[in-house]
Amino acid sequence: MSEKITIVQIGGSVERALKGEYHIDVKAILIEAWQLTVKSRLAINLGLVFSLLLYVSISMVLGYYVEFINDLLSNPEMIFTNPELMQENADKIVFWDLLVTLIVWPFMAGVEMMGVQQAVGIKIHAKMIFSFFKRSSWVVICVLITSALTNIGFELLILPGIFLKITLSLTVPLIIEKQMTPMKAVVVSVKALRYKFFSIFSLYGILFSTLVMLFFILAFFLGSDIAPIGIMLFIFGFSFLAPMFFYVKGILYREIFGVGIASNKTVMDQKNSTSDTFTA
Repeated sequence: MSEKITIVQIGGSVERALKGEYHIDVKAILIEAWQLTVKSRLAINLGLVFSLLLYVSISMVLGYYVEFINDLLSNPEMIFTNPELMQENADKIVFWDLLVTLIVWPFMAGVEMMGVQQAVGIKIHAKMIFSFFKRSSWVVICVLITSALTNIGFELLILPGIFLKITLSLTVPLIIEKQMTPMKAVVVSVKALRYKFFSIFSLYGILFSTLVMLFFILAFFLGSDIAPIGIMLFIFGFSFLAPMFFYVKGILYREIFGVGIASNKTVMDQKNSTSDTFTA
């Protein structure tokens, strides 16, 4: 028996992406992402529900020991109504954010990779959120770096924050699929995505506008006697919008950086059998 392993590249490549040699068709990406959403949205939704429950659990446990966090969870409007108190407890907020990032993002990375895998035709399932822990330390560091950069951008001016938010949106797949370090992923993502910034911004803008519309619908119904209907409509709409967002990111990653698929070709008694597995 002999075995031959080759890597098949689907979509773009890092080398071409850094030269801006890729094409973004906004309409085609949205159509493909919608088709993927209709075909398969359960796995991503389950992954998001798990991550949300984990976030809530961490916040509740932390709130039990830290009174300010508990008050903030009970009255989130404090963010806007009492900025002085927020400033006084900035260290607690930073610790909360750091703890959530450390625990939740290794699972969220799995959700992001579901979008990438589905974009190249690999069947996904909910347990994939546990499949990428070996790169979780790099993912956490990357998320902390990108969060810090975007926060600085928004503090200075709104536009730099928006630019960084868009151009840093594909760093996590670069760390997992291309096995880059956090800093290299940050640099590569910004350099590559800046070429088609406005097209990518349009994609995210359409999805964000849809989310805002869902919130308007929810707010409208909450002020009436049929509030449960509004809540159900919001959840139903969000169950499509959330997977579509990750599929859009997966398609973008495929088109810009490409995805490597390992092809294992085994030859025995002059008969060939081939299996393809995702390379992470």
